Amino acid sequence: MFRKKPILAISSLLILTLSLVGCGGKPAATTEKEVKPIIVKFAHVVTPDTPKGQAALKFKELAEQKTNGKVIVEVYPSSQLYGDKEELEAAQSGNVQIIAPSVTKLVGLNPKFQYTDLPFLFPNNEAVYKFFASDEMKGLMNSLDKYNLQGLAVWPNGFKQFTNNKRPLVTPEDFKGLKFRTQAGKVLEAQFKALGAGSATIAFGETYAALQQGTVDGQENTYNNIDTQKYQEIQKYLTVSNHGRLDYMIIVNKDFWSGLAPDIRKALDDSMAEATKFSVEQAELLDKKSMDNLKKSGKIQFTELTPAQLGVFQETMKPVYAQFESVLSKELIDAAIKAGKK
Repeated sequence: MFRKKPILAISSLLILTLSLVGCGGKPAATTEKEVKPIIVKFAHVVTPDTPKGQAALKFKELAEQKTNGKVIVEVYPSSQLYGDKEELEAAQSGNVQIIAPSVTKLVGLNPKFQYTDLPFLFPNNEAVYKFFASDEMKGLMNSLDKYNLQGLAVWPNGFKQFTNNKRPLVTPEDFKGLKFRTQAGKVLEAQFKALGAGSATIAFGETYAALQQGTVDGQENTYNNIDTQKYQEIQKYLTVSNHGRLDYMIIVNKDFWSGLAPDIRKALDDSMAEATKFSVEQAELLDKKSMDNLKKSGKIQFTELTPAQLGVFQETMKPVYAQFESVLSKELIDAAIKAGKK
């Protein structure tokens, strides 16, 4: 009987120890699985201080806040991950989850995206925003589904202006003999051909070097891109033409997006909607700021065209509409023109 007591005491001590560990001591292993955040890579080709760059950072802020940290958005600006030529393929394969290419970059998937390059299609920003909300634009966004891509939103940048390093561009005749950098697209080729100029497709990240080395004489871009890319250092003349648009389609990998839990996807959709409103504000604000910066720099000469001079350019480039009506569709062109009428 005396021999059993130590055994009972040891057993009681062991049970007490296990109970303490289970109730608040330091357990050897946890029964709960560690939940890792969902990583969303958002890659684009411009600097963080552009409208697109700022809106991307706003989306990151909102997405992480609305999901309580369940989603982490990693933003990669300035072609850090992929350049113009690679980002679409990267999004299709899922190597990156979100991209924001210029609408013109999508012409290989659907040639109707070239609407944005039609010269003088939109008279003002309000007309552009109306078109973004149209059924025609929704149809364009949905046309990416077969490529495992999904269009979520359109972010504006602004109207394009001509710059070059040879002479002021006041009339269409001033373009003759010059060569301009363009994004890919037959409409842009036809636009410069109508002006008597040549064109070369060059990636955005390579444009500065092409201008500096004289590979091309000029380019077309928004005030903000001209300013943030510092083209004023290597271009002497800027013509205020507002002839075309530069806007961005926000695209996600469809498999990734549709595979998200409903609550996560709703939070990200809401974040994208808020970031899109922010992008509109930033585009207008930074466009004006960059125009002022360029003027104040004194490095680039501004030429502001009169209504009559603009009219000559519009008449010269009219044939481009007839040439691409069958490609873009009359319905889409008419919808864009209608958006510009009060």
